[in-house]
Amino acid sequence: MMGVIVTDPPKADLKDVDALARYGVATVSEAMGRTGLLGPDIRPVQQGVRVAGTAVTVLSWPGDNLMIHAAVEQCGEGDLLVVTTTSPCTDGLFGELFATALQQRGVRGVVTSTGIRDTQELREMGFAAWSRAVSSQGTVKATGGSVNVPIAVDGQVIHPGDVILADDDGVVVVPRERVRETVEKSEAREAKEAATRAAFIDGQLGLDRYGLREVLERLGVRYQPYDA
Repeated sequence: MMGVIVTDPPKADLKDVDALARYGVATVSEAMGRTGLLGPDIRPVQQGVRVAGTAVTVLSWPGDNLMIHAAVEQCGEGDLLVVTTTSPCTDGLFGELFATALQQRGVRGVVTSTGIRDTQELREMGFAAWSRAVSSQGTVKATGGSVNVPIAVDGQVIHPGDVILADDDGVVVVPRERVRETVEKSEAREAKEAATRAAFIDGQLGLDRYGLREVLERLGVRYQPYDA
């Protein structure tokens, strides 16, 4: 869908968004059945930061950031901007000036399948960003696109109002209607991992905790002394 700016789409409840932010991207993706991950090429420009927010989506033309300007008006407290283009683009569509405007509106970060620039300034101002590339290549403001429509990034469909969770390990999208369920499953998974961590600290092996000796035997893997 091109040439439309959708206003006031439904969004996940910020209480649930903040609850989801307690868990890492890997945990949340596992809790959803190993789904929702954007590709490994989309990487953070900072380290040690985890953010979760409700998606404001942008569909732009390559090399053109006009619709990001339009999207700023649609952003508010707790949102996270998600930008993609109609065909692959690594130009620097997003930089420090956009971040300044968005930060004033309570936006928590940006995820883009394009390039980003002013990365030092973004780190200094504490505006979290994930992108496919870092590029100083400038852009124009000449072609219409859309805001708050469903977009696809690395095979994942992102609807406005979905939750985007991002950290050092990547980015995951949680559909708005599955957020509460995913919080509960993430909590259960983290509790299970805590028990496993304690067992490993006590010296238990994964081979025994996960019943993997039987798997090795079934696969025909055998132990053999070095000098046999």
